[in-house]
Amino acid sequence: MGETTQIGARTRRFSRTAIFIFGVLIALVVSLSVAISVGAVPVPLGTVWGVLLNRISPDLIDPSWSRGREAIVWDIRFPRALLAMMVGAGLAVVGASLQAVTRNPLADPHLLGISSGGAFGAILALLHTGLILGLLTVPLFAFAGALGATVIVLGVSRIADATSADRLVLAGVAVSFIIMSGANVLIFLGDPKASHTVVFWMLGGLGLAQWGQLLYPLTILLICSGWLFMRAGDLNAMTVGDETAATLGIPVSGFRLAVFVVGALVTGVMVAFSGIIGFVGLMVPHVARMLVGGDNRRVLPASALIGAIFLLWADIAARTVMAPEDMPIGVVTGLVGGAFFVWLLRRKKSV
Repeated sequence: MGETTQIGARTRRFSRTAIFIFGVLIALVVSLSVAISVGAVPVPLGTVWGVLLNRISPDLIDPSWSRGREAIVWDIRFPRALLAMMVGAGLAVVGASLQAVTRNPLADPHLLGISSGGAFGAILALLHTGLILGLLTVPLFAFAGALGATVIVLGVSRIADATSADRLVLAGVAVSFIIMSGANVLIFLGDPKASHTVVFWMLGGLGLAQWGQLLYPLTILLICSGWLFMRAGDLNAMTVGDETAATLGIPVSGFRLAVFVVGALVTGVMVAFSGIIGFVGLMVPHVARMLVGGDNRRVLPASALIGAIFLLWADIAARTVMAPEDMPIGVVTGLVGGAFFVWLLRRKKSV
């Protein structure tokens, strides 16, 4: 009887997971379609999918749309929507991983200063060094800045004995302010004619998405997310405590450092292509846990999917609220994320 009950419970859990994944995938397809369709020049959904199918198989559909609309769909909005999905998924997965290894529900690439470090590196490359390493210059500098910010936060938390969850966030916020002050100095010392371009990195945006550059964030996202997915069991152990993880054979310090480095790599590359987009890594993992439970083997993929959907709709709002002008997407995520942060603090207090 007990074995039958366990089998039934596993079957129900698998069914709920399958239904959730199916529903999220449908929501992702719908969100992608809407993101490509809406804008200053609306494009019917039929035209959107017609252009996409025609690009995949040119002989499948007879084109009935203008070249202008095809250019809007394929050259502008589709790469922008794909970048939004990558950035949303990457930041959400990093946030879920950081929350696990720090046992801190408020851990987030933005709050811990990692995003600010990435922006500092990108601004340094754009205004002062130039593309000395070709197209990889900005992503590499952004990664170096994000990794440097991570090291500083860990060092400050150790020096100040900020081992608790709240103190680690405070250390990250303090380091973030310092790094952004340094970034402002770089902007002040840079060419005034070029300085306006770095506003993109300060406020966040997806308007510079191009097909030729999407390979870099996609490659980093697949490799780093794949590694984190494979270590989901270790992340579960870390949420219980360092002693428990150590008894299971996990090198606690080394694994935590590896997760921070992987998180810095993902965040740095995403910041290089999208600017600073805050609170995605804070909000989405909590939403995922409410829907699929606390097991990181489900939380990480759920966070990736929900993060992609969330940033698609944030970009939709950014492009439509002040149309035909694009609002910085960081403004949208900041408004939503700030409200969510307050709600989360209130919820933790009432628990």
